[in-house]
Amino acid sequence: MKRGFYTIMSAQFFSSLADNALFVAAVELLRASGGAEWQRAALVPMFALFYVVLAPFVGAFADAQPKGRVMFISNAIKVVGCLMMLFGSHPLMAYAVVGLGAAAYSPAKYGILTELLPASQLVKANGWIEGLTIASIILGVLLGGQLVGPVVAPLLLGIDLPGVDTGIDTAPEAGIAALIVLYLIAAWFNTRIPHTGVEMRPLRQDPDRSVLANALALLPDFQRCNRRLWHDKLGQISLATTTLFWGVSGNLRYIVLAWAAVALGYSTTQASALVGVVAIGTAAGAMLASMRMSLEGATRVIPLGVGMGLLVILMNFIDNIWLAVPFLIVLGGLGGFLVVPMNALLQHRGHNLMGAGRSIAVQNFNEQACILGLGALYALSTKFGLSAFGAISVFGVVVAGAMWLIRRWHLHNCTHHPQEVEHLLRIARHDAHH
Repeated sequence: MKRGFYTIMSAQFFSSLADNALFVAAVELLRASGGAEWQRAALVPMFALFYVVLAPFVGAFADAQPKGRVMFISNAIKVVGCLMMLFGSHPLMAYAVVGLGAAAYSPAKYGILTELLPASQLVKANGWIEGLTIASIILGVLLGGQLVGPVVAPLLLGIDLPGVDTGIDTAPEAGIAALIVLYLIAAWFNTRIPHTGVEMRPLRQDPDRSVLANALALLPDFQRCNRRLWHDKLGQISLATTTLFWGVSGNLRYIVLAWAAVALGYSTTQASALVGVVAIGTAAGAMLASMRMSLEGATRVIPLGVGMGLLVILMNFIDNIWLAVPFLIVLGGLGGFLVVPMNALLQHRGHNLMGAGRSIAVQNFNEQACILGLGALYALSTKFGLSAFGAISVFGVVVAGAMWLIRRWHLHNCTHHPQEVEHLLRIARHDAHH
């Protein structure tokens, strides 16, 4: 691997580590300030908001200038979001700004790999990214829990800057201030990312038109790609499944925190460790799937999605940590085993239909839209009076029901369009690239 690759990995790790720790700190900030349960739950969809709104445009922004600069700007935006939390802005608004930075970061971190590395190293490079992402999730939620906990928080609050009154006087605020340092470290690594020499694509493809007009011109192509993938008999199934998985996964972080508080009586610090347990299960399930599943057999894992929804409901009946840990590992494991073959199938169909870049943009849009939608459902459930147990039940029923419908959808395709489905499976079976 080239030296620049490890610089990219370092930048990605510290940025993702801070992202996951910040989520825990933001939950505790709202809790400490008396924010309602629905506001804490709403952190998840607020983070996803700009992913959805800006999906057609962030790729073009990332291609318009060096990827390292885009990643630096993205981390700077995240720092602004943190400062907003510290200096009086509503945490939901501030967290949405952090999500804006993350939305711009995503296409840059993946896009630079194809610029820097030869095709023969891309699989290995993506494996590194996914591995580090899982590690950053586990370590990030643990770090966030410790930063707002009774051991580390007093130490942070005891740090005084001579002649400066920061106004930081609570554990969550101290934790957020510490995370700014991590974002700055990530930003420093961003400045060390080498220029790849790839020609930049200007945002204004037509110099006679404004930047806004050029940006809006990207919408029709994005819509065509989205529509094309949803009309493909295997693409639609894999896209629906991965979209729902990431919708569940994105919201499960908060659901576990909320459930641990009411079912186990855990503090945010204690509950954050259980989020890491789910991530460990996901990693184990993903590893097992990579060894046992083939591309052509990917659709056989769809029933596991129904199981995920039912397991979410069963969380309501667990009130013992010794049952909770293996249960959460199994829940995460089902998700990991589900998403790996379905994501591979989606990448395969996207590559064949429209190219990898456009396919990733469509995938990100749908996944983040699902995170936003399911997060809004959970938040509204709590806002309108449902207990945490009731909201979890509604969430689980929706997930199980949606996955059952996806399974019926696939069976309908196999029954009414058998030749087309078999043709697409034959392509997957004999595609040398996959």
